[in-house]
Amino acid sequence: MIDRDRRERLLTDEVAASFADAPPRLREVMGSLVRHLHAFAGEVRLTEDEWQRGIDFLTRTGHITTDTRQEFILLSDVLGLSMFTMAVNAPEDVNATEPTVFGPFFVDDAPEIALGGDIALGVKGTPCYVSGTVRTTSGAPIPGARLDIWEADADGFYDVQYEGERRAGRGWLTAAPDGSYRFWSVLPSSYPIPHDGPVGELLDAVHRSPMRPAHLHFRVAASGFTTLVTHIFVAGDPYLTSDAVFGVKDSLVVDATEYPAGRAPDGADRDRPYYRMTFDIALAQEIQP
Repeated sequence: MIDRDRRERLLTDEVAASFADAPPRLREVMGSLVRHLHAFAGEVRLTEDEWQRGIDFLTRTGHITTDTRQEFILLSDVLGLSMFTMAVNAPEDVNATEPTVFGPFFVDDAPEIALGGDIALGVKGTPCYVSGTVRTTSGAPIPGARLDIWEADADGFYDVQYEGERRAGRGWLTAAPDGSYRFWSVLPSSYPIPHDGPVGELLDAVHRSPMRPAHLHFRVAASGFTTLVTHIFVAGDPYLTSDAVFGVKDSLVVDATEYPAGRAPDGADRDRPYYRMTFDIALAQEIQP
């Protein structure tokens, strides 16, 4: 009879070898996945009951996932895998704006908003004027860059978390010929990630908070450049050092300055106080294969 360590090693080798005829990249990924999974199970001496509970957890994660709620992305986020994957794939150009997590609430059918328009579209919150310039990492403007923006309302909910098909608190616009962009929205609010499902159970079990600091999502794309997915975070938010999904980076923390009612930066007269945030974006050149 062979000893336990050799038996486990032989099984791992056999499973990894079963992918020998797969395409090269798939063979590499699956072989490494098998070896790491088996090493994990061996290191913690995973019991059959724990394995079954893990299968049940993943099954429930799949069952709660819908077109507007991606529980597997939430799981990836709270495990830090989303941010780790972004770090692995981030442009090497240190002058490029840093990326952060995509999140589960992006949709493809956001409305187009005119430059200087309002993406809030009626969502609850204090008005906030956001502006900046999209440039190359060497400082040249990038005209025509597409900016997709989305955020939660003052109660911490995205439009897709409400009943119905209304689109609000999101939109996309095109940078001006000088690379500048500007739009109205509402001041971002901190909020908990959805924690009424399996991911919330995991956070409760390990005594972790589901809270995210106040932020505004950006996806910025332009031909010839690496698409950027990032946030801007509101300076001073109490959750900046305990983000549930590990997405905060110092370079993405932006001051939100309050102004009284009156003439706004776009020349309009505002009848209530508003905030202003400025965020310049630098895109890295796309690397050709």
